[in-house]
Amino acid sequence: MRKLFAVLLAVIMVLSMAACAKEEPQPTVAVTEAVTEVPATQAAEPVPEAAPIRVMVLNGTTGFGMANLMDAAAKEEAEQNYQFTVETDASNIVAALVNGSADLAALPTNAASTVYNKTQGKVQALALNTRGVLYLVTDGSVAVESMADLEGLTVYAPAQNPTFIFQGLVTAAGVENVTVDNTYAQPADLNAAVASGAVSVAVLPEPMVTVARAQNPDLVVAPDLTAQWDQVYPAGSLVQGCVVVRKEFAESNPDAVALFLKEYGASIEGMTADVAGTAAKIEANGIFAKAPVAAKAIPNCNVCFITGEEMKAALSEFLTIMHGVAPASVGGAVPADDFYCILNG
Repeated sequence: MRKLFAVLLAVIMVLSMAACAKEEPQPTVAVTEAVTEVPATQAAEPVPEAAPIRVMVLNGTTGFGMANLMDAAAKEEAEQNYQFTVETDASNIVAALVNGSADLAALPTNAASTVYNKTQGKVQALALNTRGVLYLVTDGSVAVESMADLEGLTVYAPAQNPTFIFQGLVTAAGVENVTVDNTYAQPADLNAAVASGAVSVAVLPEPMVTVARAQNPDLVVAPDLTAQWDQVYPAGSLVQGCVVVRKEFAESNPDAVALFLKEYGASIEGMTADVAGTAAKIEANGIFAKAPVAAKAIPNCNVCFITGEEMKAALSEFLTIMHGVAPASVGGAVPADDFYCILNG
């Protein structure tokens, strides 16, 4: 009996201890997350401004179409950050493209071909901006209605591209005994000689034709040489001005190049829509000295905006013709297909 009682007492004590153990509170573990706080006064790192797109522009007709974009850039209204420089000598632009201090440039097509050859393909044609701008001007002492009327005459022409183009025209038209004189190598010097009456027949580009006629109203503009060109060569292949881009820049910044083309096209379109307003911007940006003269000349300057395959077709035709006339005029060789920067889309 005592033995049974002792067993029951032991069971009761074990149950009591278990109940106490369940009621005893369990220790808790506090978890603390480390939080890094940024002081309210600490500013975010500024985003660096994109480097400007460096654009060089040759003064005169080749640069006319850039005036509205240059004006927008000066007012900080352009879609990109541009840095424009206007040059009076194409050789300075060529040097800048060679040494990499210019990204884009407006210059004569033959100069574009020359720098392509000089840099072994590091410069590409991006757009045509000027068709033919050459005219025959006489003092009225001789009647010139066609290329045939030039036979036996001495015709003064500026050196380089105007001379090469004129020689190509004379040859293709089958005109003989025409003497081309480069005594007045610069268009401005020839313009002065024509206006003063020292020269009877000359090849002049716009806007020099307009300047000369303002000084001497007796001057006569003979046939437009662009029209004469279209009679002996494929129509539309006389293209004298263009915009080029460094190949490295185009490959590294395709979106920027595409946006430039959009803004440049709009700039040229704006010139057509507002000749007087654009002429004022041409003078303000140093592209040409006198806005009234620029306004008169613009309709005869054949400014255009041609890109892509159409650009390639016209420019390759022109450079091939020029190479046939004088290989040195295009840098010794007709550029290969990689000369043409044709954007997709």
